[in-house]
Amino acid sequence: SLAQYPDCEAQQRRFLGKGWTECSVMDMNVFFTCCIPEDEQQRVQTLEPFDEYEEWHLKCSHYFVLAASKGMEPAWTPLLPSVTVPHHAGPVGMAGSVPAAVCASISGIPGLRRYGHHSVLIKPNVILTMGGFGEEDGQHCRMRNFHVLSKHAGCWEAVCVAQNIPDKRWGERLYHTVSCLSDTLALVVGGRTSPSSAGLGMLWLKFPKTCNASGLDDIAVELVSLQPAAEAALLRWRHSTTEITFKGEQYLFVYGGRSALEPVLGDWHFLHIPELSYTVIAVEGPVPESRHSHSACSWEGGVLIAGGLGAAEQPLGSVFLLRELEHGFQWQTVETHPPLVPRYSHTAHVHEGKLLLVGGVWFHASSVPGVTVIDLMTGLCLDYVINVERLEWPLMLHNHSSIFLPDEKELLVIGGGGNCFSFGTHLNPEPVSLSLSSILISH
Repeated sequence: SLAQYPDCEAQQRRFLGKGWTECSVMDMNVFFTCCIPEDEQQRVQTLEPFDEYEEWHLKCSHYFVLAASKGMEPAWTPLLPSVTVPHHAGPVGMAGSVPAAVCASISGIPGLRRYGHHSVLIKPNVILTMGGFGEEDGQHCRMRNFHVLSKHAGCWEAVCVAQNIPDKRWGERLYHTVSCLSDTLALVVGGRTSPSSAGLGMLWLKFPKTCNASGLDDIAVELVSLQPAAEAALLRWRHSTTEITFKGEQYLFVYGGRSALEPVLGDWHFLHIPELSYTVIAVEGPVPESRHSHSACSWEGGVLIAGGLGAAEQPLGSVFLLRELEHGFQWQTVETHPPLVPRYSHTAHVHEGKLLLVGGVWFHASSVPGVTVIDLMTGLCLDYVINVERLEWPLMLHNHSSIFLPDEKELLVIGGGGNCFSFGTHLNPEPVSLSLSSILISH
């Protein structure tokens, strides 16, 4: 009956149509949030180290609780007498669609079936992917090797680069960030091995100046030595690192995330580039609530923070701008209309004054996030569904990475999926291209 009754609303119509006078229904995300006492929620959330939020919430969207009654006075329905279902329970209106296609002839070796990794454009048409959990040599494991995509004559070629790291545990990490600081230098910040680990330190990645896809065999990896206090502050994962400018100087803005001790972090740090010294810079304005698995983009010298998972393991729909002032920075709320549907585990890019949010997880069983476009001048927020007709597998847009190619108005989605405790491990088998030309022109 799944095809006939695909969601909670259809199940409710089913029972009312059969003559039941009262019927209430909710999926397990709403049930856990609204019907389980807060202390019991916290007990469950702290039973053991846990870092599979995406799979937990997606699984809960596939299960529901329904209670129906007939002929009872007063009318009886046990689920919702005093419970207000969150506003986001209704369907999300879509403004249009974005076509998805498998990338043009990726040749070479596999290695992009992974999640929890990070991809970065190290120079035009050369993409480096590092870390994550996925398939390597026919086994599921934390990924050890670098993966490089290089574009030639409109087609992407794939190359695998073995790591040369003093201690292999430093390279096998999930939910880290990679910031490309020049065409020969990138910085890896944070990440974890297991959810109970204290987090991992920073790495320099050094590339040859003349590198192309086939010439990246000699990526040098060096551990970054920091003061103990600075090192401890960066032991986090599911955070963001964003390049910003203050008084003409370059900084990395490290924000949010989680750690082995703190399930959600709301602090931030300014790292001066290139020596990575901590700098105290004044920040005023309303402080965003703590979050991890959010997105962060550089924009006009500052940072745009969107979405994330908050302290109560609830997706957030807020957007903040950290804006440069003469003496420091200021947090400003970016109002969107209609309000941004709360989400986390998405990626984001800025193009010509528009914030693009790609994928993620939200609490809507009837649909999955596609591409959301927020006009940063007007606040207009439009959601677009992804047309997956040309794909031969269900596209999973969580725990992925994405690269925006502005000249082509194209998004390259790399990896994604998860290691689910209920439905098994599912990974996107190949990179996918999303064509944004029609929706970016229409704005």
